[in-house]
Amino acid sequence: MLDTLDAAAVRRWCASGLAALKRHQGEIDQLNVYPVPDGDTGTNLVLTLTSAQQALAMDLDTLPDSGPTAHGHALRLMAQGALLGARGNSGVILSQILRGFADQVAGVPAIRGRELAAALRSGTAAAYAAVSRPVEGTVLTVVAAAATAADGADSDDLPTVAGVAARAAAEALARTPEQLPALARAGVVDAGGRGLCVLLDALVEVLTGESTARPAPMPRSARPAATVARETGSDEYAYEVQFLLDARAEAVAGLRQALHALGDSLVVVGDGREPEGTWNVHVHVNDVGAAVEAGVAAGRPYRISVTRFADQSESPSGPVVAGRAAVVVATGGGIADLFAAEGATVVPGNPSTGELLDAVRSTGAARVVVLPNDANTEAVASAAAREAHRYGIKVSVVPTRSPVQALAALAVRDGDRRFEDDVIAMAEAAGACRYAEVCHASREALTVAGPCRPGDVLALVEGEVHLIGADLTDTCAAVVDRMLGGGGEMVTLLAGADAPAGLTDAVRAHVARRWPFVEVHAYPGGQPFYPLLVGIE
Repeated sequence: MLDTLDAAAVRRWCASGLAALKRHQGEIDQLNVYPVPDGDTGTNLVLTLTSAQQALAMDLDTLPDSGPTAHGHALRLMAQGALLGARGNSGVILSQILRGFADQVAGVPAIRGRELAAALRSGTAAAYAAVSRPVEGTVLTVVAAAATAADGADSDDLPTVAGVAARAAAEALARTPEQLPALARAGVVDAGGRGLCVLLDALVEVLTGESTARPAPMPRSARPAATVARETGSDEYAYEVQFLLDARAEAVAGLRQALHALGDSLVVVGDGREPEGTWNVHVHVNDVGAAVEAGVAAGRPYRISVTRFADQSESPSGPVVAGRAAVVVATGGGIADLFAAEGATVVPGNPSTGELLDAVRSTGAARVVVLPNDANTEAVASAAAREAHRYGIKVSVVPTRSPVQALAALAVRDGDRRFEDDVIAMAEAAGACRYAEVCHASREALTVAGPCRPGDVLALVEGEVHLIGADLTDTCAAVVDRMLGGGGEMVTLLAGADAPAGLTDAVRAHVARRWPFVEVHAYPGGQPFYPLLVGIE
């Protein structure tokens, strides 16, 4: 029996809570009746808390010289990890509950019963503040009930207060169908609230050494097909957009206004750092591009994911739906924005098999195409595709070697075709797009185009060095000429993070002079190492 929540107990709580969520993951996923990406609440909560545990494992013993206590530092690491790994609406809200909890007790000498009650009050306030239009009958109601009960216990005995809070949360969960008509129609309780109850039960178990896990209230009727209202927001909006954002607080205030005008189910939460922090942004919209552009205007968005609600209707066999989705690997914020605007789920460059598999499963679709965009990731994507079959998901990998090929593939997607035919059409479009990369040599080497020295400009076509030059703009123009000499009607230019100002404008002007009937599209790609990527179709 523990009388305080110290740093070691925080570590055990996170690990025990994650293990419990994994045990109940399928059950919580099944509670969702909403055809939206954050309908897989059990999966999203597991991924969110996995990120929290990883943050603790990496940095728990690195206590700053001044600032929070050891337990406060551990709780803040847990909250920060949850924020950075938050998935879906419920994951984002959980990260804010943990953040409010941590902020309240970071500096107190010891966390006993009254401190736990104050932490739950702070977590509740942070969760409500994070949601633009709070809805009762959700995880918000459940955490509020836990905080109220903990206050009412009026005790310094930590296990007693934790037990009272967990029981009150379970009772509030059982009442959620009375507050949210969608739950009542489906005969289930709120999935996010159920996940929070699992975490509170795990805390009680850590403090007392005794298992207090309780089953979720049983549905009153058989579960119908997923045709009821969404967990949050109206069905007026077709897409869920979620991304992390590095930005200043004053810029985020403008972002909230912009996104509020574009859609609903808006949640924007930060890590509390000043003057610039990291924010997790979640919104339902129709105009994906405008939502991403609002993020770009506010700061630096990354880990952008976009899912179309129409692809999320549940099939009779389980939580995997009959829709389709695309998962694309992207290195560079601008490239990620382009893919997101095409409705693809974006994974940062050089992902692991597990990360790609998580992305595939997060789409909720039964058929998924993966565009790896380099040879190394192609092998990882193939491994993820094999693993996905265990979950009833059919994954096809289109072997794209460059983002420009992926853009060409996404442009020909047609949901009215058979999935297999659509994959063939995408593969053909990708194969018909020749690609080039322009970079600077980092060392001496002997290439098929001759010897190069550090600093030389290299133009690679389909992975082989074709040109070696001294001037970046001239070499870029020359490689486009060489590729268009073999035919082509459209040129796509992606400017890298280190591209000098005006590079794509200069290449565009060159093409207009030399190839007046060729169409040119130029975008800020933001990719490292390569000032320019070129696609010819």
